[in-house]
Amino acid sequence: MAARIPLERIRNIGISAHIDSGKTTLTERILFYTGRIHKIHEVRGKDGVGAKMDSMDLEREKGITIQSAATYCEWTGSAQQFEAHNINIIDTPGHVDFTIEVERALRVLDGAILVLDSGKGVQSQSITVDKQMKRYHVPRIAFVNKMDNPGANYERVAEMLKEKLGHHPVKLQVPIGAESSFKGIIDPIVGKAFYFDGNDGEKIRVEEIPEEYKDAAKSARDKIVQDVADVDDVLAEKFLMEEPVSDQELRDAIRRATLALKMTPVMCGTARCNKGVQLLLDAVIAYLPNPKDITNEGHDQDNNEAKVVLESDASKPFVGLAFKLQQDKYGQLTYFRVYQGKISAGDTIYNVSNEMRKVRVPRMFRMHADDREEIQIAEAGDIVAFYGVEASSGETFTDGKVKITLTSMHVPAAVISLAVAPKDRATEVNFSKALNRFTKEDPTFRVHQDEESQQTIISGMGELHLDIYMERMRREYNCDVIAGKPQVAYRETISRRAEIAYTHKKQTGGSGQYAKVGGYLEPLPSDAVETYEFVDEITGGAIPREFIPACDKGFREGIKKGTLIGFPIVGVRCGINDGAAHAVDSSEMAFKTAALMGFREAYEKAAPTILEPIMKVEVDAPPEFQGTVVGQINQRRGAVLETRAGDMTTIVAEVPLSAMFGYSTDLRSATQGKGTYTMEFSKYAVVPRQEQDEMKKKYREKLAAEAKK
Repeated sequence: MAARIPLERIRNIGISAHIDSGKTTLTERILFYTGRIHKIHEVRGKDGVGAKMDSMDLEREKGITIQSAATYCEWTGSAQQFEAHNINIIDTPGHVDFTIEVERALRVLDGAILVLDSGKGVQSQSITVDKQMKRYHVPRIAFVNKMDNPGANYERVAEMLKEKLGHHPVKLQVPIGAESSFKGIIDPIVGKAFYFDGNDGEKIRVEEIPEEYKDAAKSARDKIVQDVADVDDVLAEKFLMEEPVSDQELRDAIRRATLALKMTPVMCGTARCNKGVQLLLDAVIAYLPNPKDITNEGHDQDNNEAKVVLESDASKPFVGLAFKLQQDKYGQLTYFRVYQGKISAGDTIYNVSNEMRKVRVPRMFRMHADDREEIQIAEAGDIVAFYGVEASSGETFTDGKVKITLTSMHVPAAVISLAVAPKDRATEVNFSKALNRFTKEDPTFRVHQDEESQQTIISGMGELHLDIYMERMRREYNCDVIAGKPQVAYRETISRRAEIAYTHKKQTGGSGQYAKVGGYLEPLPSDAVETYEFVDEITGGAIPREFIPACDKGFREGIKKGTLIGFPIVGVRCGINDGAAHAVDSSEMAFKTAALMGFREAYEKAAPTILEPIMKVEVDAPPEFQGTVVGQINQRRGAVLETRAGDMTTIVAEVPLSAMFGYSTDLRSATQGKGTYTMEFSKYAVVPRQEQDEMKKKYREKLAAEAKK
């Protein structure tokens, strides 16, 4: 059990990459070589079993990962050179629609493996995953997979890490051959060649470096020393003094620089053909952090949210983060990362994020995809699942001795919505249960009731995201769903400054209402993080201090719905600099109303405009279809950013989301079924004037029709 293994011998890692780079295949091989499974099953295998980590039927049918899956294994080294190390692994989806699964995994992990396709290198989702790793300061190893594929180029992929992601890549290996002639791997640090024999590459043969590779291996070691010395002071001193560097000194320097996020070790192999995976596991032990190497901080709620460092120490008070919820046939499983202290089955814990609500931990498990092993104790550094503990993603729990919260994860905004309803009235209860469960499990899946039409609207990260949930309703809840036309998440904004001057006066029988608000609206800078900003420039008590929050509330009410097409307003700064109050008739409600009405008046004068989500689309197609693909993108108001030649031509473009519906069918028919694409949200941009006029006209017609009712 992991609790009995010292913290120094625990690794919590994630495996992340662009879709189809081989993450799940790699995880399957790791489980096989560490003895967790005894037979390898392929992701799209003909045996119908599917990979262990793809436990949902939908995942096995589609050959993609939808939910992140947790497992653990033990590794003693490719040559039994280590004491047993416990590795907790989370295999994450590659498809951008399930990006929250990657986000929450990286929030609780200490290190990661970034898997890259040897032929395609850094792709669009690799960039997104890398941003997430940077957000949570996760050290990573880059694994260049599929070295047996046509177009495999280890050096080029390492170069792309530098150009596209701004890494300091250090190639720790020399491949013996590439594409169909990829035979093995040279480790220049120890000066040996490694070959992987047996049906599943389980027998490692270590030999002297082949004669024709000796010079390459020597210069590769010199280059490693030089590249690591650039970012590690200890090694730099030896390098400048021209002193010899031992293998251990070099490994120690690589570890220091990797943990400090100053370099990325780059390794290679082919998971599908069982080459290089054991050496990658050795590197996970040698170069990725244990829980003690990482500084985790929380906020002390009893001390003005002051920052406190959480220590990976079992004797300290318990602090844990619920990062993932999953329903199974026995009930709700809540995945936890234990940051400090320890917890036993039967203990009572407190939900700090939810008013110190008390819950008991009935049972505790260590997960292996959809299998589980019951345990009694979990300690700092462990990733476990509690059964029967109600929680939401991102909530912090303690043992009640401390009141500390951890920062929750970043949740991206939804870009697409659908109106949905159950086909059969009899399944309405199941429909509600499904929506309730899915919103708890996935923070990017949102549900709301449309006030005007009373329809149920689901919102998410893309068409596939919503399709998967509708399919899960049918399978898991026996509830067929009718869906309306997809609705793009448009936004409204302003293009120029406008003054606010509004007086709210209302005299009734008793006390009246009076509030005068003066100020302005202006566009926020394009690089602003927030979508709304409130500025208080009141001097001399023109508006009494107690009514200033009411003005903010009024403005916030105003940005909820624009007047052009009824979508939320973003990118606006609302300032107040003047006003007046009445000793008797002024109230919070009066100032909120004055701010709201003043906002609406000024909004009309601030040249409002409509924004639409623009997607970054990456299309892979055979070179002979390049012209057709570019033509399709142009027809959909897209702009081509980059074209990369190879066995498959890669076209990167920016296209409005509203023009992407039905694209997969068009692409398949135009490329004889050989073209594939991925897309992710890039930015919001102004809708062309002609289309804006059309949208405004439709919105006015809709309002008129509703008014007649």
